[in-house]
Amino acid sequence: MSSQEDAAPAGKCPVNHGKPTGVQNRDWWPNQLDISVLHQHAPQANPLGEDFNYAEEFKKLDYEGLKADLAKLMTDSQDWWPADWGHYGPLMIRMAWHAAGTYRVQDGRGGGGEGQQRFAPLNSWPDNVNLDKARRLLWPIKQKYGNRISWADLFILTGNVALETMGFKTFGFAGGRVDTWVPLTDIYWGQEGEWLSDEQRYQDERKLDDSLAAVQMGLIYVNPEGPAGNPDPLASARDIRDTFARMAMNDYETVALIAGGHTFGKTHGAGDASLVEAEPEAAPIEQQGLGWNNKFGTGKGADTIGSGLEVIWTTTPTKWSNNFLWNLFGYEWELTTSPAGAKQWTPKHGMGAGTVPDAHRPDVRHAPNMLTSDIALRMDPDYEKIARRFLENPDEFADAFARAWFKLTHRDMGPKARYLGPEVPAEDLIWQDPLPARDFAVIDASDIAILKGKIMASGLTVSEMVSTAWASASTFRGSDMRGGANGARVRLAPQKDWAVNKP
Repeated sequence: MSSQEDAAPAGKCPVNHGKPTGVQNRDWWPNQLDISVLHQHAPQANPLGEDFNYAEEFKKLDYEGLKADLAKLMTDSQDWWPADWGHYGPLMIRMAWHAAGTYRVQDGRGGGGEGQQRFAPLNSWPDNVNLDKARRLLWPIKQKYGNRISWADLFILTGNVALETMGFKTFGFAGGRVDTWVPLTDIYWGQEGEWLSDEQRYQDERKLDDSLAAVQMGLIYVNPEGPAGNPDPLASARDIRDTFARMAMNDYETVALIAGGHTFGKTHGAGDASLVEAEPEAAPIEQQGLGWNNKFGTGKGADTIGSGLEVIWTTTPTKWSNNFLWNLFGYEWELTTSPAGAKQWTPKHGMGAGTVPDAHRPDVRHAPNMLTSDIALRMDPDYEKIARRFLENPDEFADAFARAWFKLTHRDMGPKARYLGPEVPAEDLIWQDPLPARDFAVIDASDIAILKGKIMASGLTVSEMVSTAWASASTFRGSDMRGGANGARVRLAPQKDWAVNKP
């Protein structure tokens, strides 16, 4: 081939952008063990360097100044992305919730502990539509406080401040989440090749793959329209119970989280979802990291399209109240559709009309609406008992939501000893795996020598001693800093009864 034939046409990029067609090593040896996950946090990927100590930097943070700036942001509505009701609080709660809500107990992966919502695939999940705007709104504050606050901590703290600015008293906040700088490759999100597909995660009788905690690819938990879009509240309740349990939430905490979170804000489905363009990872470069460009009307404000659902739950969507539960039980509900065609619920006989303010048009009012996953809290007998109890006991509801929110946003951080900051709650919580306070002197070298002698004289074989130590320590997992030898839990249920530990 001549040099003229080799050359790229004038004005064209000389790089071949086509998909590589050559056979790769993985094609030749598909069963080869992939060990690349063992070095996915290479030092070269970290712009802060190997010597950076986040805990020390966090100590220098003007914590109250940061919270004040976040509080100011909540009502500083921007023309490029106007805040619903002039308050970004509901958007920021959703950002924090979706950062933390990917956590699952099975392997401890997911969650908000590393700031992964900045990267693919999470930054482009359908369930995270328009959260790119929430993160962009935080940029000036992150620039101001620099490395003294990680993105991971900032996401969660912003959710707390959002709640506080809307009249809710939170349980507390702990910093200490260290950012990662590349997308994680060791988290299994499912095998489906299409967004919102569930074709490969369910077995017979809707048994979800043990490794997963969401019903469809690209969702945090459940489909709000019901399983696979079927608006059956009881079937939705089964999905809710399954997925929330995989995030370590019981029924009481689940009802508190859903009812508390849906006290605020709205969903967005002003028009045809086909008018929304590509997610951030697929968007053209001129969008500068943003995605979901909306061609409907102005593309923002009253014309915003997200999930396709158009639901405002309460009469006071930027203020803490019991109104979500009051509406849930105060009206009888019937199925309807959003302007985008999504299945949702509205009060029967036109009840509630005009009680709910529009998010952007002062002269427009609505009736409240509910999601199928909301109606599930009324139709499922166990959820219904809890929800009615919260309705009748608003102080208990507020405390339950505060504790459930704290658990949601901190469950993946490991033991309390890792918590940083002035708002760490004094109370120890059972899910933190607390250890008894030490009331004895730490052993010294002499004590260690005596103990070694007694162990050697115990009659145990070397194999027995090594296997016992291994059984105690090997339960540790770095994903959520749980397990391990601390606490000697190998002598307690359930570990003592595991078959591998030869009970």
